[in-house]
Amino acid sequence: MGLKQSQNVTAHPPRASVLAVDAGNSKTDVALVGPDGAVLGTARGGGFQPPVVGAEAAVASLAPLVARAARAAGFDGPPSTEHVSACLANVDLPAEEEQVTPLLAAQGWGASVTVANDTFALLRAGVADDGEPTGVAVVCGAGINCAGLGHGGRTARFPAIGRISGDWGGGSDLSLEAMWWAARAEDGRGAPTALARALPEHFGLATMYELIEAVHLGRIAPARRHELTPLLFAVAESGDEIARAIVARQAEEVVTMATVALARLELLGEQTPVVLGGGVLAARHPLLDDRVRELLAERAPKAEPRVVTAPPVLGAALLGLDRMGAPAAAYAALRAHYARG
Repeated sequence: MGLKQSQNVTAHPPRASVLAVDAGNSKTDVALVGPDGAVLGTARGGGFQPPVVGAEAAVASLAPLVARAARAAGFDGPPSTEHVSACLANVDLPAEEEQVTPLLAAQGWGASVTVANDTFALLRAGVADDGEPTGVAVVCGAGINCAGLGHGGRTARFPAIGRISGDWGGGSDLSLEAMWWAARAEDGRGAPTALARALPEHFGLATMYELIEAVHLGRIAPARRHELTPLLFAVAESGDEIARAIVARQAEEVVTMATVALARLELLGEQTPVVLGGGVLAARHPLLDDRVRELLAERAPKAEPRVVTAPPVLGAALLGLDRMGAPAAAYAALRAHYARG
Protein backbone atom coordinates (compact mmCIF):
# COMPACT_ATOMS: atom_id res chain seq x y z
CA MET A 1 0.00 0.00 0.00
CA GLY A 2 1.47 3.37 -0.99
CA LEU A 3 1.93 6.30 1.33
CA LYS A 4 -0.98 8.71 1.36
CA GLN A 5 0.03 12.14 0.06
CA SER A 6 -0.73 15.29 2.03
CA GLN A 7 -3.49 17.44 0.56
CA ASN A 8 -1.09 20.38 0.21
CA VAL A 9 2.15 18.66 -0.79
CA THR A 10 2.68 16.43 -3.79
CA ALA A 11 5.75 14.57 -4.93
CA HIS A 12 5.59 16.28 -8.32
CA PRO A 13 3.74 19.61 -8.04
CA PRO A 14 1.97 20.91 -11.15
CA ARG A 15 4.01 23.18 -13.39
CA ALA A 16 3.28 26.85 -12.82
CA SER A 17 3.43 29.18 -15.80
CA VAL A 18 2.60 32.48 -14.11
CA LEU A 19 3.20 34.05 -10.74
CA ALA A 20 0.58 36.79 -10.53
CA VAL A 21 0.95 39.59 -7.99
CA ASP A 22 -1.59 42.27 -7.24
CA ALA A 23 -0.30 44.59 -4.54
CA GLY A 24 -2.60 47.32 -3.30
CA ASN A 25 -2.33 49.99 -0.64
CA SER A 26 -3.92 47.82 2.02
CA LYS A 27 -3.55 44.23 0.81
CA THR A 28 -1.52 42.04 -1.54
CA ASP A 29 -2.67 38.91 -3.35
CA VAL A 30 -0.40 36.42 -5.10
CA ALA A 31 -1.42 33.42 -7.20
CA LEU A 32 0.45 30.64 -8.95
CA VAL A 33 -1.30 29.73 -12.19
CA GLY A 34 -0.73 26.66 -14.35
CA PRO A 35 -0.53 26.64 -18.15
CA ASP A 36 -4.15 25.45 -18.25
CA GLY A 37 -5.37 28.40 -16.14
CA ALA A 38 -5.68 26.37 -12.95
CA VAL A 39 -4.98 28.32 -9.77
CA LEU A 40 -2.45 26.17 -7.94
CA GLY A 41 -1.82 28.22 -4.82
CA THR A 42 -2.64 31.64 -3.38
CA ALA A 43 -1.71 33.87 -0.47
CA ARG A 44 -2.75 37.24 0.89
CA GLY A 45 -0.82 39.77 2.94
CA GLY A 46 -0.54 43.45 3.76
CA GLY A 47 -0.14 46.48 1.54
CA PHE A 48 2.69 47.38 -0.81
CA GLN A 49 4.25 50.66 0.35
CA PRO A 50 7.53 51.52 -1.41
CA PRO A 51 7.14 55.25 -0.64
CA VAL A 52 7.14 54.36 3.07
CA VAL A 53 9.67 51.51 3.36
CA GLY A 54 11.63 51.84 0.12
CA ALA A 55 11.44 49.79 -3.07
CA GLU A 56 13.84 47.04 -1.93
CA ALA A 57 12.03 46.43 1.35
CA ALA A 58 8.63 46.52 -0.38
CA VAL A 59 9.71 43.85 -2.88
CA ALA A 60 11.27 41.79 -0.08
CA SER A 61 7.93 41.87 1.76
CA LEU A 62 6.42 39.84 -1.10
CA ALA A 63 8.73 36.87 -0.46
CA PRO A 64 6.77 35.35 2.46
CA LEU A 65 3.55 35.54 0.44
CA VAL A 66 5.13 33.88 -2.58
CA ALA A 67 6.51 31.16 -0.29
CA ARG A 68 3.05 30.54 1.19
CA ALA A 69 1.48 30.31 -2.26
CA ALA A 70 4.23 27.92 -3.35
CA ARG A 71 3.62 25.67 -0.34
CA ALA A 72 -0.12 25.69 -1.05
CA ALA A 73 0.68 24.59 -4.61
CA GLY A 74 2.86 21.74 -3.37
CA PHE A 75 6.34 23.19 -3.96
CA ASP A 76 9.09 22.43 -1.48
CA GLY A 77 10.81 25.75 -2.13
CA PRO A 78 10.34 28.98 -4.06
CA PRO A 79 8.51 28.59 -7.36
CA SER A 80 10.23 28.87 -10.70
CA THR A 81 7.71 30.07 -13.26
CA GLU A 82 7.84 31.17 -16.85
CA HIS A 83 6.63 34.66 -16.08
CA VAL A 84 5.99 37.02 -13.15
CA SER A 85 3.11 39.42 -13.79
CA ALA A 86 3.13 42.09 -11.09
CA CYS A 87 0.54 44.87 -10.87
CA LEU A 88 1.54 47.15 -8.04
CA ALA A 89 0.06 50.13 -6.22
CA ASN A 90 2.41 53.02 -5.53
CA VAL A 91 4.28 52.20 -8.73
CA ASP A 92 2.67 55.05 -10.59
CA LEU A 93 5.38 56.29 -12.95
CA PRO A 94 7.36 54.48 -15.68
CA ALA A 95 10.51 55.37 -13.73
CA GLU A 96 9.15 53.49 -10.72
CA GLU A 97 8.33 50.47 -12.89
CA GLU A 98 11.92 50.50 -14.14
CA GLN A 99 13.17 50.62 -10.55
CA VAL A 100 11.04 47.73 -9.29
CA THR A 101 11.38 45.37 -12.28
CA PRO A 102 15.02 44.35 -11.67
CA LEU A 103 14.33 43.96 -7.95
CA LEU A 104 11.57 41.48 -8.73
CA ALA A 105 13.68 39.72 -11.34
CA ALA A 106 16.45 39.26 -8.76
CA GLN A 107 14.09 37.15 -6.63
CA GLY A 108 14.34 34.36 -9.21
CA TRP A 109 10.63 33.60 -9.25
CA GLY A 110 10.26 33.71 -13.04
CA ALA A 111 12.18 33.61 -16.28
CA SER A 112 10.68 36.99 -17.22
CA VAL A 113 9.03 39.81 -15.31
CA THR A 114 6.61 42.59 -16.19
CA VAL A 115 5.59 45.35 -13.80
CA ALA A 116 2.60 47.66 -14.19
CA ASN A 117 0.49 49.85 -11.98
CA ASP A 118 -2.34 47.95 -10.30
CA THR A 119 -4.95 49.88 -12.31
CA PHE A 120 -3.93 47.78 -15.31
CA ALA A 121 -4.95 44.63 -13.39
CA LEU A 122 -8.45 46.03 -12.93
CA LEU A 123 -8.59 46.99 -16.60
CA ARG A 124 -7.48 43.57 -17.81
CA ALA A 125 -10.00 41.82 -15.56
CA GLY A 126 -12.80 43.86 -17.11
CA VAL A 127 -12.08 43.43 -20.84
CA ALA A 128 -12.58 40.45 -23.12
CA ASP A 129 -9.98 37.72 -23.52
CA ASP A 130 -10.29 37.45 -27.29
CA GLY A 131 -9.13 40.03 -29.77
CA GLU A 132 -7.29 43.24 -29.04
CA PRO A 133 -7.92 44.43 -25.47
CA THR A 134 -9.16 48.02 -25.45
CA GLY A 135 -10.80 49.94 -22.65
CA VAL A 136 -10.38 52.32 -19.75
CA ALA A 137 -10.36 51.53 -16.04
CA VAL A 138 -10.89 53.81 -13.06
CA VAL A 139 -9.97 52.46 -9.66
CA CYS A 140 -11.34 54.30 -6.66
CA GLY A 141 -10.22 52.70 -3.43
CA ALA A 142 -7.98 54.39 -0.89
CA GLY A 143 -7.05 56.77 -3.73
CA ILE A 144 -8.00 57.20 -7.38
CA ASN A 145 -6.29 56.28 -10.63
CA CYS A 146 -7.12 55.64 -14.26
CA ALA A 147 -5.47 53.72 -17.09
CA GLY A 148 -6.47 52.84 -20.62
CA LEU A 149 -5.49 50.58 -23.49
CA GLY A 150 -6.11 51.59 -27.09
CA HIS A 151 -5.53 50.12 -30.51
CA GLY A 152 -2.02 49.07 -31.37
CA GLY A 153 -1.01 48.79 -27.73
CA ARG A 154 -1.40 52.52 -27.03
CA THR A 155 -1.79 53.41 -23.36
CA ALA A 156 -3.20 56.33 -21.41
CA ARG A 157 -2.38 56.86 -17.77
CA PHE A 158 -2.08 59.50 -15.07
CA PRO A 159 0.67 60.04 -12.47
CA ALA A 160 -1.97 59.59 -9.72
CA ILE A 161 0.35 60.72 -6.95
CA GLY A 162 -2.27 62.87 -5.22
CA ARG A 163 -2.98 66.55 -5.15
CA ILE A 164 0.42 67.45 -6.62
CA SER A 165 -0.59 65.61 -9.80
CA GLY A 166 -4.12 67.03 -9.87
CA ASP A 167 -5.91 64.09 -8.28
CA TRP A 168 -8.81 64.06 -5.84
CA GLY A 169 -10.89 61.14 -4.68
CA GLY A 170 -10.92 57.75 -3.06
CA GLY A 171 -11.58 56.84 0.54
CA SER A 172 -8.80 58.97 1.97
CA ASP A 173 -9.94 62.19 0.31
CA LEU A 174 -13.62 61.45 0.91
CA SER A 175 -13.09 60.97 4.64
CA LEU A 176 -11.00 64.13 4.93
CA GLU A 177 -13.59 66.12 2.97
CA ALA A 178 -16.34 64.84 5.26
CA MET A 179 -14.36 65.92 8.32
CA TRP A 180 -13.60 69.33 6.78
CA TRP A 181 -17.25 70.12 6.16
CA ALA A 182 -18.33 68.69 9.52
CA ALA A 183 -15.77 70.75 11.41
CA ARG A 184 -16.84 73.97 9.69
CA ALA A 185 -20.50 73.19 10.27
CA GLU A 186 -19.90 72.83 14.00
CA ASP A 187 -17.87 76.02 14.45
CA GLY A 188 -20.03 78.18 12.18
CA ARG A 189 -17.68 78.68 9.23
CA GLY A 190 -19.72 76.40 6.99
CA ALA A 191 -23.22 75.29 6.14
CA PRO A 192 -25.05 72.90 8.47
CA THR A 193 -24.64 69.18 7.76
CA ALA A 194 -25.63 65.98 9.52
CA LEU A 195 -21.99 64.91 9.16
CA ALA A 196 -21.16 67.12 12.17
CA ARG A 197 -23.16 64.77 14.36
CA ALA A 198 -22.72 61.45 12.55
CA LEU A 199 -18.92 61.46 12.36
CA PRO A 200 -18.15 61.88 16.08
CA GLU A 201 -21.03 59.58 17.06
CA HIS A 202 -19.39 56.80 15.04
CA PHE A 203 -16.46 56.92 17.49
CA GLY A 204 -18.61 57.36 20.59
CA LEU A 205 -17.88 61.08 20.83
CA ALA A 206 -20.23 64.04 21.24
CA THR A 207 -18.72 66.77 19.06
CA MET A 208 -16.46 67.34 16.08
CA TYR A 209 -14.06 69.13 18.42
CA GLU A 210 -13.66 65.91 20.40
CA LEU A 211 -13.12 63.94 17.19
CA ILE A 212 -10.54 66.41 15.89
CA GLU A 213 -8.69 66.26 19.21
CA ALA A 214 -8.78 62.46 19.29
CA VAL A 215 -7.41 62.18 15.73
CA HIS A 216 -4.78 64.89 16.26
CA LEU A 217 -3.49 63.38 19.50
CA GLY A 218 -3.45 59.84 18.14
CA ARG A 219 -6.23 58.44 20.30
CA ILE A 220 -7.92 57.42 17.04
CA ALA A 221 -5.48 55.85 14.60
CA PRO A 222 -5.23 57.63 11.23
CA ALA A 223 -6.04 54.33 9.50
CA ARG A 224 -9.50 54.39 11.07
CA ARG A 225 -10.47 57.38 8.96
CA HIS A 226 -11.48 54.93 6.23
CA GLU A 227 -14.47 54.06 8.45
CA LEU A 228 -15.91 57.49 7.66
CA THR A 229 -16.31 56.83 3.93
CA PRO A 230 -19.34 54.47 4.15
CA LEU A 231 -20.75 56.82 6.79
CA LEU A 232 -20.49 59.70 4.32
CA PHE A 233 -22.52 57.72 1.78
CA ALA A 234 -25.15 56.84 4.38
CA VAL A 235 -25.57 60.52 5.30
CA ALA A 236 -25.75 61.42 1.62
CA GLU A 237 -28.49 58.83 1.06
CA SER A 238 -30.49 60.48 3.85
CA GLY A 239 -30.64 63.65 1.76
CA ASP A 240 -27.93 65.78 3.38
CA GLU A 241 -26.91 68.40 0.81
CA ILE A 242 -23.25 68.68 1.86
CA ALA A 243 -22.71 64.92 1.84
CA ARG A 244 -24.47 64.62 -1.53
CA ALA A 245 -22.24 67.34 -2.97
CA ILE A 246 -19.12 65.41 -1.90
CA VAL A 247 -20.45 62.25 -3.58
CA ALA A 248 -21.29 64.24 -6.71
CA ARG A 249 -17.73 65.58 -6.80
CA GLN A 250 -16.40 62.03 -6.63
CA ALA A 251 -18.57 61.02 -9.58
CA GLU A 252 -17.30 64.02 -11.52
CA GLU A 253 -13.67 63.02 -10.90
CA VAL A 254 -14.27 59.42 -11.97
CA VAL A 255 -15.95 60.42 -15.21
CA THR A 256 -13.47 63.18 -16.00
CA MET A 257 -10.56 60.73 -15.77
CA ALA A 258 -12.38 58.14 -17.87
CA THR A 259 -13.41 60.52 -20.64
CA VAL A 260 -9.98 62.15 -20.87
CA ALA A 261 -8.39 58.69 -21.21
CA LEU A 262 -10.95 57.69 -23.86
CA ALA A 263 -10.24 60.88 -25.79
CA ARG A 264 -6.47 60.39 -25.63
CA LEU A 265 -6.89 56.89 -27.04
CA GLU A 266 -9.40 58.04 -29.69
CA LEU A 267 -12.01 55.64 -28.32
CA LEU A 268 -14.90 58.05 -27.75
CA GLY A 269 -16.41 57.08 -31.10
CA GLU A 270 -16.65 53.34 -30.51
CA GLN A 271 -18.17 50.93 -28.01
CA THR A 272 -15.57 50.71 -25.27
CA PRO A 273 -15.70 49.25 -21.76
CA VAL A 274 -15.11 51.61 -18.87
CA VAL A 275 -14.15 49.33 -16.01
CA LEU A 276 -14.92 50.57 -12.51
CA GLY A 277 -13.36 49.04 -9.40
CA GLY A 278 -11.77 49.58 -6.03
CA GLY A 279 -13.63 49.59 -2.73
CA VAL A 280 -15.53 52.85 -3.25
CA LEU A 281 -16.86 52.04 -6.73
CA ALA A 282 -17.30 48.30 -6.18
CA ALA A 283 -19.62 49.04 -3.24
CA ARG A 284 -22.17 50.28 -5.83
CA HIS A 285 -23.45 53.13 -3.64
CA PRO A 286 -26.57 54.17 -5.58
CA LEU A 287 -25.89 57.91 -5.54
CA LEU A 288 -22.35 57.49 -6.83
CA ASP A 289 -23.05 54.63 -9.23
CA ASP A 290 -26.07 56.31 -10.79
CA ARG A 291 -24.31 59.66 -11.19
CA VAL A 292 -21.23 58.08 -12.79
CA ARG A 293 -23.45 56.34 -15.33
CA GLU A 294 -25.44 59.52 -16.02
CA LEU A 295 -22.30 61.56 -16.66
CA LEU A 296 -20.74 58.87 -18.83
CA ALA A 297 -23.92 58.72 -20.90
CA GLU A 298 -23.67 62.49 -21.45
CA ARG A 299 -19.96 62.76 -22.19
CA ALA A 300 -19.07 59.35 -23.64
CA PRO A 301 -22.32 57.86 -24.96
CA LYS A 302 -20.62 54.77 -26.37
CA ALA A 303 -18.83 53.92 -23.13
CA GLU A 304 -19.96 50.70 -21.47
CA PRO A 305 -19.56 50.98 -17.67
CA ARG A 306 -18.72 47.71 -15.94
CA VAL A 307 -18.16 47.27 -12.22
CA VAL A 308 -15.59 44.56 -11.49
CA THR A 309 -15.68 42.97 -8.07
CA ALA A 310 -13.34 40.02 -8.75
CA PRO A 311 -9.99 40.21 -6.97
CA PRO A 312 -7.61 42.31 -9.10
CA VAL A 313 -5.06 39.49 -8.98
CA LEU A 314 -7.27 37.94 -11.66
CA GLY A 315 -6.24 40.76 -13.98
CA ALA A 316 -2.55 40.29 -13.16
CA ALA A 317 -2.89 36.57 -13.92
CA LEU A 318 -4.71 37.26 -17.20
CA LEU A 319 -1.88 39.58 -18.24
CA GLY A 320 0.49 36.72 -17.50
CA LEU A 321 -1.52 34.34 -19.65
CA ASP A 322 -1.45 36.95 -22.43
CA ARG A 323 2.33 36.95 -22.21
CA MET A 324 2.40 33.15 -22.43
CA GLY A 325 0.05 32.96 -25.40
CA ALA A 326 -2.30 30.73 -23.42
CA PRO A 327 -5.23 28.91 -25.08
CA ALA A 328 -8.80 30.14 -24.68
CA ALA A 329 -9.59 27.29 -22.26
CA ALA A 330 -6.96 28.60 -19.83
CA TYR A 331 -8.65 32.00 -19.66
CA ALA A 332 -12.01 30.36 -19.08
CA ALA A 333 -10.63 28.18 -16.29
CA LEU A 334 -8.95 31.13 -14.57
CA ARG A 335 -12.07 33.30 -14.71
CA ALA A 336 -14.23 30.42 -13.48
CA HIS A 337 -11.99 30.01 -10.44
CA TYR A 338 -12.42 33.63 -9.37
CA ALA A 339 -16.11 33.66 -10.25
CA ARG A 340 -16.56 30.90 -7.65
CA GLY A 341 -14.53 32.77 -5.13
